[in-house]
Amino acid sequence: MDKHNLTVVNEFILMAITDIPELQAPLFGFLLIVYMLSVVGNLGLIILTKIDSRLQTPMYFFLRHLAFTDLGYSTAVGPKMLANLVVDQHIISYNWCATQLTVFGIFITSEIFILSAMAYDRYVAICNPLLYTIIMSQRACQVLVAIPYLYSVFLTLLAVIKMFTSSFCGYNIIKYFYCDTRPLIHLLCSYTEDIKLIILIFSAFNLISSLLIVLVSYILILVTVLMMNTAEGRYKAFSTCGSHLTVITVFYSTLFFMYVHPKSSHSLDVDKMASLFYTLIIPMLNPVIYSLRSKEVKNALCRTWKICANYLFKIHCRL
Repeated sequence: MDKHNLTVVNEFILMAITDIPELQAPLFGFLLIVYMLSVVGNLGLIILTKIDSRLQTPMYFFLRHLAFTDLGYSTAVGPKMLANLVVDQHIISYNWCATQLTVFGIFITSEIFILSAMAYDRYVAICNPLLYTIIMSQRACQVLVAIPYLYSVFLTLLAVIKMFTSSFCGYNIIKYFYCDTRPLIHLLCSYTEDIKLIILIFSAFNLISSLLIVLVSYILILVTVLMMNTAEGRYKAFSTCGSHLTVITVFYSTLFFMYVHPKSSHSLDVDKMASLFYTLIIPMLNPVIYSLRSKEVKNALCRTWKICANYLFKIHCRL
């Protein structure tokens, strides 16, 4: 874009997920259900792992923060995306666009490293069970989640401030359904190579370092499990990792498709569907995966349901 076209940009126009009017109503209904299930599921996990005394372990401490980050970045994108499916004008203000990008960036970056912390937790539990309570103390767990939050705040603010203190051209149409760094960079008139370099370096570092922690943890777990003498012991060890392995496989596969797959080989529509999957579908799937595969979570749900049912029954009897 020519720099003489520079004008003050006060708002942006987002693209809808689909331009086909006949698909907007059913897509709105489907995504509304997905988002509501995500909110209920993740809020339920947060509350359940907080109040149930049998879920006060490091694994469920990390699961609570995973549910928190899922809820955070899906809520940063979901409501505005749903609203754009039912209104004609897909306008987002300049400040709200910066806010949406900031909140989304903080939570999605935090989730990457919380998943790594969960892998490390499983490594310690299986490979060093006698030292588990010492290594994974309450203070250690707090540090392992505090560092990702602080790092993600620093990194996201660095990129967002750098981007939004630069000059935007008069063209203000974002070719995406939410404010993301890649489409916003194309709207800048000022020098963008430094912003692109910051995003590239830190994105590569986040993806590679977190995945390396996960891979090393699970390689060591596999070696330890294969050295176990009984099939029952091997099954029990693998069963404690099943939910986490499923979650990281889905999450990293989607991220690699989004950021590593050659752009020339897939269209913008495919790109938007992949973004939709990891911004709304994955936050909905995570609590389902952990609820279905974890006996402790299912038992806690049953106990909570019985307590609520008894409480409601007592109220009904008094009436």
